[in-house]
Amino acid sequence: MLQPKKTKFRRSQKGRLKGEAQRGNQLAFGSFGIKSLETKWITGRQIEAARVAVTRYMQRQGMVWVRIFPDKPITKKPLDVRMGKGKGNPEGFVAPVTPGRMLFEVEGVSFDIAKEALRLAAQKLPVITKFVVRRDYDMANQNA
Repeated sequence: MLQPKKTKFRRSQKGRLKGEAQRGNQLAFGSFGIKSLETKWITGRQIEAARVAVTRYMQRQGMVWVRIFPDKPITKKPLDVRMGKGKGNPEGFVAPVTPGRMLFEVEGVSFDIAKEALRLAAQKLPVITKFVVRRDYDMANQNA
């Protein structure tokens, strides 16, 4: 499961997710990718499930880049605990995602394989996503 080796603070405030992604919003490594169209927190488990789905479908061909990392600690109070008495204990880590953020990128496989692999990954994630292709990708040369 993805999580930071060390954090500066054990607990963080919730914060607000508003606006669109200012960075990490374009393809940087691969020819294909999935881009978030919603604002959500994505847990380390969800990211890992999506990554496994992609690598399984691609049968270890090509390369996969995970462009998000869960580095925000999330706390939870135990069941049947009254209000007050401080903040709960850290339960896991999430990656805050805003619209336009690239989540996964793929390179080294055909268009059809990439599209299906990323569709399977998108099913594992709690956000609505969009499949994107690099601007200079040559579809005609792919089939030859």
